[in-house]
Amino acid sequence: MTTHDTRPPEPDATPEATPPVTPAQKIEPTPNPRRHRPALLVLLLATAALYLWDLGASGYANQFYSAAAQAGSASWKAFFFGSSDAANSITVDKPPAALWPMALSVRLFGLSAWAILVPEALMGVATVGVLYAAVRRRFGAGAGLFAGALLALTPVAALMFRFNNPDALLCLLMVCAVYCVLRALEDARTKWLLLAGVCFGFAFLTKTLQAWLILPPLTVVYAVCAPTALRRRIVQLLLGGLAMVVSGGWWVAIVELWPAASRPYIGGSQHNSFLELTFGYNGLGRINGNEAGSVGGGAPGGGRGGGGAWGDTGITRLFTSDMGGQISWLLPAAFLLLVAGLVVLRRARRTDAARAFATFSFMSGIFHQYYNVALAPYIAALVAMGATLLWQRRSRTAAALLLAGTVAVTAGWAYVLLARSPQWMPWLRWTVVAVGAVAALGLLLSVRLGRRLAVVAAGLGIAAGLGGPAAYAANTVNTPHTGSIVTAGPEVKGAGGRHGGMIVIGGRGPGPGGKGARNHGGTAGPPPGQGPGPGQGHGTRGGKDHNALGGLLNGQQVSAKAKAALKKNAADHTWAAAAIGSQNAASYQLATGLPVMPIGGFNGSDPSPTLERFKEYVRQGKIHYFIGGGMGGGFFGTKGDGSSASASTSSDITRWVEKSFKKVTIGNSTLYDLTRPAS
Repeated sequence: MTTHDTRPPEPDATPEATPPVTPAQKIEPTPNPRRHRPALLVLLLATAALYLWDLGASGYANQFYSAAAQAGSASWKAFFFGSSDAANSITVDKPPAALWPMALSVRLFGLSAWAILVPEALMGVATVGVLYAAVRRRFGAGAGLFAGALLALTPVAALMFRFNNPDALLCLLMVCAVYCVLRALEDARTKWLLLAGVCFGFAFLTKTLQAWLILPPLTVVYAVCAPTALRRRIVQLLLGGLAMVVSGGWWVAIVELWPAASRPYIGGSQHNSFLELTFGYNGLGRINGNEAGSVGGGAPGGGRGGGGAWGDTGITRLFTSDMGGQISWLLPAAFLLLVAGLVVLRRARRTDAARAFATFSFMSGIFHQYYNVALAPYIAALVAMGATLLWQRRSRTAAALLLAGTVAVTAGWAYVLLARSPQWMPWLRWTVVAVGAVAALGLLLSVRLGRRLAVVAAGLGIAAGLGGPAAYAANTVNTPHTGSIVTAGPEVKGAGGRHGGMIVIGGRGPGPGGKGARNHGGTAGPPPGQGPGPGQGHGTRGGKDHNALGGLLNGQQVSAKAKAALKKNAADHTWAAAAIGSQNAASYQLATGLPVMPIGGFNGSDPSPTLERFKEYVRQGKIHYFIGGGMGGGFFGTKGDGSSASASTSSDITRWVEKSFKKVTIGNSTLYDLTRPAS
């Protein structure tokens, strides 16, 4: 049913808007959309079941963020700043918005794996629901349900909505921003642009500049396609930008104006500045590779294909062994259906929101997103929208050919991806190809077969397209994931971590219930609801084994004896212990519930605290123990020019402690009692 708005044109319409522009037509092919509500409820419940399944098996997942959530639950100051410890020595290397839901959950329900990870899973359910709502308004409830299902079954989504990295909240906020802009495109109401600005502001407080990668194309789409005069469009965009600046800038302003001596050090920065963090390590550094203070980083280049030490760049990167199984299952289909959709809508008006949605999805999703989980909603939307448009026109030979070709290409690419794990479900790739071939033939002959057989062919096509990613998603939810760098799906032949031999991706270790824990450090998964995993992972550098990488990617195991030692007389000290690097500190903090100072922040390379400040803390009795055997005293630190930081603050502190205090072994931990000098 198509509705027509008979309102007169805007009073400030200019000659460029003649003939008068009316709001875009709302497409709702179903006369009674309420009939789809049960299907939506089933989709959301199924997504919740998928994302909540055995969620506690991953334990604290990324202990770096779990420890910060624990700190935020114990201290409102740590909550506000996003501190790594409740005593507020240093923050995480991100703004704190992603930590707030986890910290509130821990404050309400106590510290556990479920308290930390359930908010992430619920964000995944919400993202599926918002994507459904966005697609439904333009292409109908069926397309919305299809898009939601595609998103829910994308392997990287099944991973990140069960993990406690900031990407879950970032993805939700970005999809909400897109929904708001699409609503604004319908009738040019300013309030929707203001809401979009608020979403972008809080997305900035989640992961800084990454949140704004889709902002330029989104602005262009509204400036071109909104159904109102150009002058009003510009004013509305400026108001939306103001809302974004206010909603994202209030926290930044407070942090920058707060006296540095009474707030935690800004982790990830080299000069205790959030603005430096935003535009350096966490901003432009992620694009040009100049990440001073990063893992062996600090200088761009050094990798193949212009990608620096972290690998190739470019659109083909999404199809490599590292990335392909995470996100690219439907990328070929998305490209084909995008082109088909733009051709079908080529004669639509400037203000047609369906064409605007397709154009935006192409501009933002395919070329401007950086992290794979942020790609997932746009790929899902493109496939659902394009398939719906062609299905409605399947009686035409060109549409039938495109539908059949898309199914065939998708099944063929699924075969390639599945073949990269030759020992894992080898029958699946052949099944996908066979079902895809039958579906493609059926769609090609859909006009002659009649509606019922055409529907069967379409169902087979969907099964062929989703067979691979659904199996990957199932594998993902049945495998615990811990550490800093995690991947979805089974082991992939030829996949690697950091190029140049610096980081080697670890395999599976024995996890709870006979399962393996997936991470990139070889560390096994922690028991459900309990802190760190049972062992410290290892990496390689120059062919030699180093405990340093284990401390970077995941923390150490904390024995009962070490836990008891840290808890003894803990009330007499501000920090129960200090350790090089946030992951090692996080292990002990999560095990004891006490503040543990992460010297040098995440990489152990931040100049916090200085050696003099650390000595003063020790003289005042504020730190009880120093935990040895971590990241090698700032082994990964680099100076701003990319040279080695062997004389880093972390190294200086380590050498001073080793020289000045007696080493003792308690359980499996090497500790230095800072209240008892060596002589």
